[in-house]
Amino acid sequence: MIEPRIVEEMRRIVDKYVTEPDLNELLKTFIQDKAAEGSQWSNITRYTHYMLGGDSPRIDLAAAMTEIILLSFDIIDDLQDGDNKEKPWIVCSHAFTLNGILAFLFSFMTEVSVLQESNGQAPLLMEKLGAILSQSINGQQIDLNDSISSESDYLTMIEKKSGSLLRFACSMGYLLIPDLDQRTIHTMDQLANYIGMISQLDNDIRDVLRFDVKNDLLQKKRTLPVLFLLMEKDEHFPYIQQYYNGQLTYNEFVLRKRECIHYIEDSGCIEYCKIIQSLHTDQANQLFESLPGLSPWKEKFKGITFAKQIQEVG
Repeated sequence: MIEPRIVEEMRRIVDKYVTEPDLNELLKTFIQDKAAEGSQWSNITRYTHYMLGGDSPRIDLAAAMTEIILLSFDIIDDLQDGDNKEKPWIVCSHAFTLNGILAFLFSFMTEVSVLQESNGQAPLLMEKLGAILSQSINGQQIDLNDSISSESDYLTMIEKKSGSLLRFACSMGYLLIPDLDQRTIHTMDQLANYIGMISQLDNDIRDVLRFDVKNDLLQKKRTLPVLFLLMEKDEHFPYIQQYYNGQLTYNEFVLRKRECIHYIEDSGCIEYCKIIQSLHTDQANQLFESLPGLSPWKEKFKGITFAKQIQEVG
């Protein structure tokens, strides 16, 4: 769960900027739902700050702002994908949800000015954060517009979409540290990109093996395991290609779900994706080991980001 003091800071931000009672209450419902999920975004911001030697009294505010902006991105993602139908931002009026997203975004922009006053890097802060978030939106557009046709396309997309979100969470921590050297910033940004990509590969491996509304095959997404499957020309199981080409309907494809899961498990696509993931994990570990950091925060950061993948590779 998100730490209670971070949740309270998020609620305080809502109270400060959202005065319409029904919208105020709705946004707090969104926050409570996200808090119960076990989000680690605020911890990534806090641990980055502390492991690189930060001691800003504004770090809880920065961590709460990280959670707010990434909750907004989660809501947008759910609206675009049409899944997670039980979420409060899906079951309520979508017009209200859109107002909620705008309220979160503009609250974030205004609160950045408070952080700017405390770190003496006013021009840098909003410029860098805006550029990072714009990259993630570009990655999301690539994911939506069906333009991915190769492993290279996919890796570029997840670096923009998922790597940028990790960079954002880390930047919210280290941009509060005055005079942090550029080499450390560059290493931290590279590390965050790899961690985001590792995490997205994890999600895509998991999602291709589930057969509910979040299954990437049913959504006709082109993730790395799906690209592998689409390249396989198996006359005994042509149904994935036929479904993507429009020769099979959704219902006809779902009827073959048990057969499809067995095919995926035997195809080698999961092993292939894990090899790609392990290469990124090796790169992340090398960057992490070269990064200066204070204990126990450096160990805590690794523990909530990519320690699990290090263990699996080892």
